[in-house]
Amino acid sequence: MTQPPVPPPPGGYGYGGSPVAGSGGPFYVSVLGQEQGPLDFNTLAQMAVSNQIKSDTPVRTADSQQYIAAKDVPGLYSDKEWLTVVLLSWLTGVFGVDRFYLGQTGLGVGKLLTCGGCGIWSLYDLIMFALRKQHDADGRPFR
Repeated sequence: MTQPPVPPPPGGYGYGGSPVAGSGGPFYVSVLGQEQGPLDFNTLAQMAVSNQIKSDTPVRTADSQQYIAAKDVPGLYSDKEWLTVVLLSWLTGVFGVDRFYLGQTGLGVGKLLTCGGCGIWSLYDLIMFALRKQHDADGRPFR
């Protein structure tokens, strides 16, 4: 079981370089037009890991009325791109390049030494990455 991501320091910046005021929380999430909250960062991270919220779900902090995408909250989603991971897994998965890209060095070495488990491990990883069932080394889902 993966651990939730570590909360960022307050007043961080999103992935696009846009400031996220008071990004330490509490947060409010808009789901189907209804606002849920207040939620702390750990609760928000658990919702992201369990796919209760998506990367484009509107989120706002308590001190702001402006919604931002959940992927712009620093530390909530991985800085690794899902499509890049899938392509690396498909093209070079036998050599463990996908696992090295994710920061999972031990698994990368294991795949490299076993040639992707004779292809079985590589196929499994490709399917799991394509279905978004795997996370990065910090336990954060992909954007």
